[in-house]
Amino acid sequence: MSANNSSNMVPGKGRIIFGAFMVLIYVAVGVLCLLDIFNFGNQGISLALGILLIIYGIWRGYRLIRGMP
Repeated sequence: MSANNSSNMVPGKGRIIFGAFMVLIYVAVGVLCLLDIFNFGNQGISLALGILLIIYGIWRGYRLIRGMP
């Protein structure tokens, strides 16, 4: 049995749509954190989390475009 069984994989279009949706979610939540919408009580935490989420969203977008798993 092959470890790369195609029946367990998400179809290409579904994977791309889900990936693009997640990129938008990460970047949007990151921007909301930068704007301190969630009111964490400490602006440093909000700033750090916002930057981290935006960078991760960009990384996911890069991986989506390059076709990396």
